[in-house]
Amino acid sequence: MPFVYLASQSPRRSQLLTQMGVAHELLLPQADDPDPSDHPDALEALEATLAHEWPRDYVQRVTGLKLQAAMRRAQRRGLAGVPILCADTTVALGPRILGKAVDAQEAREMLGALSGQNHAVLTAVAVALDGQVRQALSVSQVQFADVSQVWLDGYIASGEWQGKAGAYGIQGLAATMVAHIEGSYSGIMGLPVFETYQLLQASLAQPVARNTSAFVHPSSSISNPHTQG
Repeated sequence: MPFVYLASQSPRRSQLLTQMGVAHELLLPQADDPDPSDHPDALEALEATLAHEWPRDYVQRVTGLKLQAAMRRAQRRGLAGVPILCADTTVALGPRILGKAVDAQEAREMLGALSGQNHAVLTAVAVALDGQVRQALSVSQVQFADVSQVWLDGYIASGEWQGKAGAYGIQGLAATMVAHIEGSYSGIMGLPVFETYQLLQASLAQPVARNTSAFVHPSSSISNPHTQG
């Protein structure tokens, strides 16, 4: 089985790597890092959108910037010879990019906009090993049911909207509002398993052992997310 450094604080990505049978260790910024550009606050700023930026370009650009920061971090810490994996997820309603809501009011507005609508969830993945970078992009479509005010009030009160693109995670309470998806369920969670497997396999130039008993397999059309992973 491979070992990778995961440059992400997302528990969902760590969970999916574990399900793939990939041993990993977190490679995260520290507040006392000598490089100010690698402080947590500075890295959050990387997620700012550019004017007229399309969702596909945005998510790949942010992933690349985060990977570059992780590569510098690994170099400072004397870590070499191990793949570094980074990913970023965004939700797009047409050309509109829905990142992480800054407060409950913005989360409410985002979910209201998604109510009854079809939207895209894009996750970019990048793997670096010995200076060589490989990238992949997963794009899935999600159809939301009409969201009632009662449901919305309860969801906002739960706090599940925090730290999630589009103010929701498909693996939580929001699954009750997901009528249909097309694409990768794991990609919507935050780490497309198929694309990640392919990147690791190419980077290591050898087959990556799969934990088939817990493998989350993407489907081209999934109508009931509760049956997945």
